[in-house]
Amino acid sequence: MKIAIIGAGNVGKALGSGWIKAGHNVTYGVRKPNESKNDALKSEQPQASLGTNGDAARDAEIVVLSTPWGATEEAVRDCGSLAGKIVIDATNPLKADSSGINLDRGFTTSGAEQVAQWASGAQVFKTMNQIGFSLMDHPKFKDGAAPVMFVAGDCDGKSKVMRLVEDLGFEAIDAGGLKYARLLEPYAMLWIHLALVQGVGRDFAFALLRK
Repeated sequence: MKIAIIGAGNVGKALGSGWIKAGHNVTYGVRKPNESKNDALKSEQPQASLGTNGDAARDAEIVVLSTPWGATEEAVRDCGSLAGKIVIDATNPLKADSSGINLDRGFTTSGAEQVAQWASGAQVFKTMNQIGFSLMDHPKFKDGAAPVMFVAGDCDGKSKVMRLVEDLGFEAIDAGGLKYARLLEPYAMLWIHLALVQGVGRDFAFALLRK
């Protein structure tokens, strides 16, 4: 698949690395592609392309948002029309305060639902927000179990999104429609709380165990 990753920070680069390994075509969208700070990415992932948000999104089938929440609305706007495209929202709508663990939205709406309003006509899905970036690219655990990753969204493109999640090494679970991003975003905050506040560290994931 042709994937545009909007944002080339830690999350975007981890997702891009994983999807390139799985054989997908990845283009990164950044505000200023020619800046020297992008040279490291070009060296690390020579198979990927780099362009503006609009250039990256234009020819992509899948557009992935991996921006800080405060920059997401502008990033969506810079992409141009996303109508008909599959949009994966991998952001977490954190408040711009010093805590870093408080949601800007929650319970009666979600960041993903806000993205759907900004990206009018797009097929928006929430996923890949429920774990740290260091474990997004084919994570390996001692017992060999695949970590779980939930996907919320209502549209026809869900099977493609589930496949992309599986291509990164996760067990993809359909969590229902996009409104259930209201559960997945606080769920992500539990991972962040355990990792950064409770001292569990970043090298863990959640799994779905069946009897």
